[in-house]
Amino acid sequence: MLFSKQKTRYQSEFTLFLDELKKANPHMEQKQLAGRALLWDKAPRSLDEQQRAIDSTVTRESH
Repeated sequence: MLFSKQKTRYQSEFTLFLDELKKANPHMEQKQLAGRALLWDKAPRSLDEQQRAIDSTVTRESH
């Protein structure tokens, strides 16, 4: 019996779906990376920038 993943070459339905989707839309992955970079991949802020952000916050007064 062979149980090695390399020998069986099984692919789930979801993997097959994603492969077909990527073939149909070859630029989709680049757009995803660009969107991620826009929202999440940001350069770390320096300590001065962090302190300015903290200092510039306005506290709400409760009445």
